[in-house]
Amino acid sequence: MKNNGFKVVGIGASLLATSMLAGVAYAQARPAGQARTRQAVPPAGTRQAVPPVAPVATVPATAAGTIRTLRVEGSQRIEADTVLSYTKLKVGAPYTAASLDQALVDLAASDLFADYSISGVETGDIVLRIRENPIINRVILEGNKAIKSDKITKEIKLAPRQIFTRTAVRADVGRIVELYRRQGRFAAIVEPKQVSLDQNRVDVVFEIAEGAKSKVRQINILGNEQFTDDQLRGEMATKQSRWFRLLSSNTTYDQDRLNYDQQKLRQFYLTQGYADFRVTSAVAELTPDKRDFIITYVVEEGSRYKFGDVSVDSEIRDFDNTKLAASLPIKKGDWYNAKLVEDALDSLSQAAGLFGYAFTQVDPEYQRDKDTLTMGINFHIGQAQRTYVDRIEINGNTQTQDKVIRREIRLGEGDAFNTFQVKRSQDRVNSLGFFQDKFEIKQTPGSAPDRVVLEAPVEEKSTGELQLSAGFSSLERFIIQANVTQNNFRGKGQTLSFGVNYSTYSKSIQAGFTEPYLFDKNIAVGFDVFRQDYNQFNYIGSDRNTTFSQVSTGFQLRAGVPLTEYWQLAGRYKLSYDEVGLASSFLNADGSCNPSLAGRYLCDSLGNRWTSSVGYSLIYNSLNSGLRPTAGTRFSFSQDFAGLGGDVKYIKTTAQAAKYYGLGSGFVFSLQGEGGYIKSLERSRGIGIDKVRIIDRFYLGEPNFRGFDIRGVGPRILRIPYITNADGTQALQTDRNQIQDDALGGRAYYLARAELELPLGAGARELGLRPTVYVQAGSLFGVTRPQPTTTFQQAVDASGNPRFNPDGSPTLIGNPVTSGGFPLYTVAATDTVNGGRQTTCQTGYSATVGGACTGSSNNIAIITPPFSEQFLGNSAKPRISVGFGVNWTSPFGPLRIDIAKALVKQRGDDDKLITFNVGTSF
Repeated sequence: MKNNGFKVVGIGASLLATSMLAGVAYAQARPAGQARTRQAVPPAGTRQAVPPVAPVATVPATAAGTIRTLRVEGSQRIEADTVLSYTKLKVGAPYTAASLDQALVDLAASDLFADYSISGVETGDIVLRIRENPIINRVILEGNKAIKSDKITKEIKLAPRQIFTRTAVRADVGRIVELYRRQGRFAAIVEPKQVSLDQNRVDVVFEIAEGAKSKVRQINILGNEQFTDDQLRGEMATKQSRWFRLLSSNTTYDQDRLNYDQQKLRQFYLTQGYADFRVTSAVAELTPDKRDFIITYVVEEGSRYKFGDVSVDSEIRDFDNTKLAASLPIKKGDWYNAKLVEDALDSLSQAAGLFGYAFTQVDPEYQRDKDTLTMGINFHIGQAQRTYVDRIEINGNTQTQDKVIRREIRLGEGDAFNTFQVKRSQDRVNSLGFFQDKFEIKQTPGSAPDRVVLEAPVEEKSTGELQLSAGFSSLERFIIQANVTQNNFRGKGQTLSFGVNYSTYSKSIQAGFTEPYLFDKNIAVGFDVFRQDYNQFNYIGSDRNTTFSQVSTGFQLRAGVPLTEYWQLAGRYKLSYDEVGLASSFLNADGSCNPSLAGRYLCDSLGNRWTSSVGYSLIYNSLNSGLRPTAGTRFSFSQDFAGLGGDVKYIKTTAQAAKYYGLGSGFVFSLQGEGGYIKSLERSRGIGIDKVRIIDRFYLGEPNFRGFDIRGVGPRILRIPYITNADGTQALQTDRNQIQDDALGGRAYYLARAELELPLGAGARELGLRPTVYVQAGSLFGVTRPQPTTTFQQAVDASGNPRFNPDGSPTLIGNPVTSGGFPLYTVAATDTVNGGRQTTCQTGYSATVGGACTGSSNNIAIITPPFSEQFLGNSAKPRISVGFGVNWTSPFGPLRIDIAKALVKQRGDDDKLITFNVGTSF
């Protein structure tokens, strides 16, 4: 049951006025010697509203005399002397109705008592009867969903084992209401209740009705003539509540955002030339239902100004005032723009810093002419001393050694100060990836006026990366990939990596280590070891069979040295042993490859060989960050020469380039391109056999070329089986899963991408969401057209339809034939000389195609399910895809999702709409 309690609605907590002090009972006029109490104590366990304070009553006006005795009844925790100390009553002192009334007021003000009264006013034997405030047993929150209990508990002051007072309850109600107000819930209602328990204890219950968020229903702007309401609303952070902004957080009312919007309006007008603009008033009115706000701005635009004379007045002798003024982004006659003035100040400060002046004061002096509506500006550069680096202080690093940070700072103690070198140092430290974003080197005064201290406060982050992915493919069944990288191993900036890839048809393992500064010299060294086991397969009917297998085992040594601040030279040596083979079911009896089963191009790749190669890379890098660049250029040119020993000889050349542009407002545009060519240095390996082996070629597709599957672009062989329809006719298989699709790779490729990173609101940025849109174009090509594996003789059935014989009966119909039209046979095992060999002789044996047959063995016709072998994709014409991707720093780790559509592709290409990758940091 609910008694009369108090409710706080919205910010109307002020309705709890001073009349609500403490629920106490006051002395009422009654027979002499009697006292009046406010109410009976409710039964234990009963929930009731925290009662308000009753009006203070007075004792009878005729009460007067001298206090003969004075005692306290009802005190338990509080000493009687302490109770009396709150009043001015003393034994032997006179009393009146006014002094007794004051005693009651004093007891109420102490906020320690739930009940109190005075009796004995007629006889002078004064008795103060009190009931102490209870002890809080628990504080309970009910009805809160939008704000978690732990956040509310941090704000309120009431807690278990404290003394319960209505003043404290009232204060906590206000705090909870204010907490909801910050979230835009102005209709929130907080009703406090108390549950009486035994031993003078209570549970305090805050019953919360949160209500809906108060939206901004309308934004009105008065006084604007040059710009429309919609234009000005577009400059504000606060937006009007509309259905299409369902997911936006900017439609809720926020007082801080209201102040921010006033600054945004002023900034907008100042960039348009209105130097006298001001917001005269900004009023937010809550609608009667407390669900929405209506915001009204009253503005004065003023006149529009142009730039007048622009000059520079420098007290530093090294500066040429005329040249400095000419270099500024401000020209006389242009519309006044406050943003250009700020840019000019930054430009002059940076120019001073380049000359070694760290603490240069640049002040703009405005000459406003209201008659001509011009704004002249003189930039005054105060006198300053050339500054030197006093010391470099690094703090905040607990894992990373100081030297790892210090060696990236391009200034040393005692060097002349230079703002360009400071900015470059910031970029290099950020590019390490060991610290949180927005690292900034601060400049503070040193031990003398011409000294500066560079402070490098860093905030470390997890530098370990764990990338895990698992999936199911109709081709490879279960796929598991795991890569572990520690980019700041032992806090020395070293990189240690380990990775494993496992599926039914491919397995690999690799490990690597990099030391960026060998013996504390600017020389990077590293090594990698690897083993890769890759299997390829085809279909015979509906059965999948492993055909091609490649096992590569080896290592690579790496080293790099800087040539200049931006140029670097890297070298490497790689040694690998490649074993390429076929499953025994696709070999002839003599161990040779059967092209009708495996494919001629695979037969041409069989064998074991050593590859010994040496290479170099020339790299230019001016990116402002190696992780999330927003400006700068990166270019690399690489060549690898195979033939320093080993069995393979080639030269492989690749080039990559990227350019990033910060467009402002969080937009980042980038252009990226890459390409490569491999040229064999070996003699021709035969007609239809490419001189570059299949495992040495380039491949193109996911993840670099989004919109296409892994190895989904470029030359390939499709082996398409014939199937017999219900009516007896034959047609090529259309189910892609039943078609052997072998990517051959290419000797040349190119790939280009234009990408735009889109900014999001503060909430999305805090979640780590970074969406991008992009368009890509590329191609892979340049291999020699392989010779066809085999052809099949065709006959005409009884209905006159051409058909192959799919049932394997020993006739010429369905037999594979050589390119010269000769059918193929296998010599019977009873022939002790040539048994199991393949020949074109139906009887006997000939080692040459169509040659004279010797012997009398009756050979077995080779019956292979008929198929069509098609060579596709060997074209330099561009493939084009467009897509949308999102990088998300999720609770599970970094996640990248791409939705890309292949707009232009060549026949045989494998496209893919959605790709994703997930990892985590540690």
